Amino acid sequence: MCGIAGCVSVNPDPRSPALVERMAALLRHRGPDDRGSYSDTWATLAHRRLSIIDLAAGRQPMSNEDGNLWIVYNGEVFNHAALRPELERAGHRYRTRCDTETILHAYEQYGPGCVDRFRGMFSFAIWDRAARRLFCARDRLGIKPFYYFWDGRLFAFASEIKALLEHPDIRCALEEEALPEYLALGYLSGERTMFSGIRKLMPGHTLTFEPAATRLEIRRYWDLPAQAGGEPEDEAFWISECRRRLEEAVRTRLMSDVPLGVFLSGGVDSSAIAALVRRMVPGPVETFSVGYAEGEFSELGYARQAARAIGSDHHEVVVGLEDFFSALPRLIWHEDEPIAWPSSVSLYFVSRLAASRVKVVLTGEGSDELFAGYARYRFYLMNRKWMSGYRLLPPALRGWIRRQAAASRLLSAGLRRKLGHTFLARGDSLESLYLDNFYCAFSGADQERLFSLPPGPSPYAQYLGYWNARPRVPALDRMLYADSKTYLVELLMKQDQMSMACSIESRVPLLDHTFVEFAARVPARLKIRGRTQKYIFKRAVEDLLPRDIVYRRKMGFPTPLREWLLRPAAAPLIDSLRAPGGLLAEYVNRTELDALLARHSQGIEDATDRIWRLLNLQLWGEVFLTGRLKPSQAAETAR
Repeated sequence: MCGIAGCVSVNPDPRSPALVERMAALLRHRGPDDRGSYSDTWATLAHRRLSIIDLAAGRQPMSNEDGNLWIVYNGEVFNHAALRPELERAGHRYRTRCDTETILHAYEQYGPGCVDRFRGMFSFAIWDRAARRLFCARDRLGIKPFYYFWDGRLFAFASEIKALLEHPDIRCALEEEALPEYLALGYLSGERTMFSGIRKLMPGHTLTFEPAATRLEIRRYWDLPAQAGGEPEDEAFWISECRRRLEEAVRTRLMSDVPLGVFLSGGVDSSAIAALVRRMVPGPVETFSVGYAEGEFSELGYARQAARAIGSDHHEVVVGLEDFFSALPRLIWHEDEPIAWPSSVSLYFVSRLAASRVKVVLTGEGSDELFAGYARYRFYLMNRKWMSGYRLLPPALRGWIRRQAAASRLLSAGLRRKLGHTFLARGDSLESLYLDNFYCAFSGADQERLFSLPPGPSPYAQYLGYWNARPRVPALDRMLYADSKTYLVELLMKQDQMSMACSIESRVPLLDHTFVEFAARVPARLKIRGRTQKYIFKRAVEDLLPRDIVYRRKMGFPTPLREWLLRPAAAPLIDSLRAPGGLLAEYVNRTELDALLARHSQGIEDATDRIWRLLNLQLWGEVFLTGRLKPSQAAETAR
């Protein structure tokens, strides 16, 4: 796991070596063990190394035998040893036992098609000096990040946005058209970032840049397969195959020359991975958990129970209000963009704990998006089903029921609130019943009332693009596909940035692409059965864990944010939203903002998600745009 940076210019730029060194220096947290660079007339590459495999011989940038190809690479290709014999038979000579060299030789042998052979998590750039061509790639699911800038003269890339901003030709400016999607979802699900002109290479894509022709080409090389039909009906087959493939995915991710541990939440996903690791490695397994003093939000008790059942050497950290909020500016600097979910902060603290003892951790991300673990999936499907019968009622009766659900004094406020999230209040459109309900902080109506924003596409445009791409597949599969392309990618970015902020590598066995392709084949009836979600996955790991761990209610890594924001200690944070020189002042209707904050403080309305969204946007502006807290200052604080 490392940090990479580089630039290729249409015209030679003598500044490039020094500038790219500066870019890479900001990525020191991603690679504190070593650094290196390569430069010629047209291209400069730089690397910061976190040494995991072949500690002595894996320096980068690395070249092929004749010095024409140079690579900088971030990630792990877990099947590199299996690929090596064929490459050696083809005449390629190895100098190390690193996966970096396998990528380089595979590109020599197979060209851009090499990515189809890799099993792992990666982003890399290969400069072909003789052909004056740069080839870049990102792994299938988006586990490793890759950002780039291209203005017709300069192409620059890096593992993190802040490194790109070190280049004087890259302006640090807000991408205004991104604000509606950020305010709705908390993140940007397409190639855009919050920074004007800076883009993401999307998961499962390659990028080829030829400066002589000023040509940049992006190609998709992988997509999640749709259900093919004709799959076996036998439930026992699916249980057995799920377990076999899960074990294989975990085993391949134990490749390491340094200490390894597991993030353990006490949920079924991380607990199953920890239990398998315990069976596969000699000696004790170290597990790490994070929680809060506010017990109703903490999963530490479940994590301890799982650790006892597994027999791991368990460690935990408790995060309080002061630690949580004081960390926000430097963690926004690490994430580059506003933090979508409060759990990012908690993830940073457990990563910092783990970094004191290990250098690699396995995590449980991905299962919910593969096997339908979120309650919103079942809720939406149930509402769609009920709606079909509801439509048979006369329109006048439907209107009366809707009014009663919204305002009848015969119903408690809590029940009215719950009914307001059903088809009775929202109809059955995907945008209202699903996206507004479960993803959105500021709806379209909220944004019109509270903000002055430039016109732009729907904040749901990216999600709906993926939803509409597969009109003939069942609704559950469409939701899982769209989430894997949007929501999951942001979760993985959070996982990468918060773990790398602490200089540790995180691996996600459940997102081994062959396991993901298997999960896409599993029939919907085996993902949700009755009230049990992730049914087939839970059946596959039942024997590894206590039943009350496997089938306990999902908590979803909660934080006591609502309670904290109501405390007097949070008042300065709330007041900062009104700062006249802040980013929000340019876009927010102050009267409406004051009214929203007043309703929240008085308990009339729960605006926690909206306050969190605004707070992160304001702090992000202070770190990157307005200059109150400069990125370089945040970097020093982070170190």
